[in-house]
Amino acid sequence: MKVLTILLSFLMIVSCASKDIVIEEIPFLYENSNAQPSLVSKNGSLSLSWISSNGEKNAALNFSQFKEGKWINPQTIATGSDWFVNWADFPAHAINGDLILSSYLKKSASGTYTYDVVLSLQKLSGEKIKEDFILHTDDVKAEHGFVSIIPNNNNGFFITWLDGRNTVDQGLDGHHKPMTIRFAEITSVGDVTNESELDSATCDCCQTSIAVTNNGPVVVYRDRSNKEVRDIYIARKINGVWETPASVHNDGWIINGCPVNGPKVAYNSNNLAVSWFTVSNQKPTVNLSFSKSNGASFGSPIKINDNDAIGRVDVAFLNDQEVLVSYIEVDDVGTYLRIKKVSIDGNVSAPITISQIDGGRNTGVPQLEIFNDEVFVVWTVSVNEKNQLKSIKLSSKNI
Repeated sequence: MKVLTILLSFLMIVSCASKDIVIEEIPFLYENSNAQPSLVSKNGSLSLSWISSNGEKNAALNFSQFKEGKWINPQTIATGSDWFVNWADFPAHAINGDLILSSYLKKSASGTYTYDVVLSLQKLSGEKIKEDFILHTDDVKAEHGFVSIIPNNNNGFFITWLDGRNTVDQGLDGHHKPMTIRFAEITSVGDVTNESELDSATCDCCQTSIAVTNNGPVVVYRDRSNKEVRDIYIARKINGVWETPASVHNDGWIINGCPVNGPKVAYNSNNLAVSWFTVSNQKPTVNLSFSKSNGASFGSPIKINDNDAIGRVDVAFLNDQEVLVSYIEVDDVGTYLRIKKVSIDGNVSAPITISQIDGGRNTGVPQLEIFNDEVFVVWTVSVNEKNQLKSIKLSSKNI
């Protein structure tokens, strides 16, 4: 992949209360179209994966790490001409030691939403461990996607995804059965083990999120009841057993279709933070809720947005008492990507505007991470009629 030279980084100064905050753009401009970012900060590393594509519809999954103030030496993990490439169902990746596990979606039949989750396991050096293997074991031509991955404590990975193996069958009412959410473990040599169904009815196409607490993994997702209530639920594995999923909060949002707007979870020192989008009571809202009990119960939701929310949230802990939440909202002037700081005791900061953005699908799902006391945000913009990633950072000390 040929890098196009950028001579200067873009600096923007914004005011938040009485502070001036400098937002610095990190150079990122490559040939072809680039979108579907996945940004991960874990164990002293900041990494980014994304999909590039050309006019012939050939796609490539790329990977880079942030070092010495820049994204270094992008690696091409996989390529193909039969992928499912979608703004909302984007690749995921995680790093454990010197291993990278990444996912992409490959068409399994001619149906629009008929595709498999394909995994690749390699070392940071680029040495391949196991290439292009399918995550799920059902061999059903159906939708599989919305993957989340996180390292476990055994040199492997935890992974969760939405699985459509049951949707090809009809229930007694003549309607297709719903999507499910499943979980598995990936070993350091690429074996898929301990596959489990966590919930037999979920929203069709909202992003999932995963974290590991002191008690074990937790998965957060949008549920679907038989009355079409689509609130955010959490599944917890305690003492080796998955508990019955429970709601983070009973919003009571009834919608006869998927809003394509999933939750995010973050963990620090026994505390969980979950942020999500809802339209309960006809008001588009971004909420945040904390758990001080590893997800056993949650406090009352804290409203984040000041204007009509679009959502597409992310959340990350600044320290053991505060998080940052990123979200999109719209007012009479435009659409904005913003962040706020929220403390466990309920204090909410003034918003920081990261950028005025396009509120449509081309923006994708903005990614937020904190690394070495700096806040990083990545999202998709249009440059010369091509998708391109925009990557910025700002100091967390001034927020």
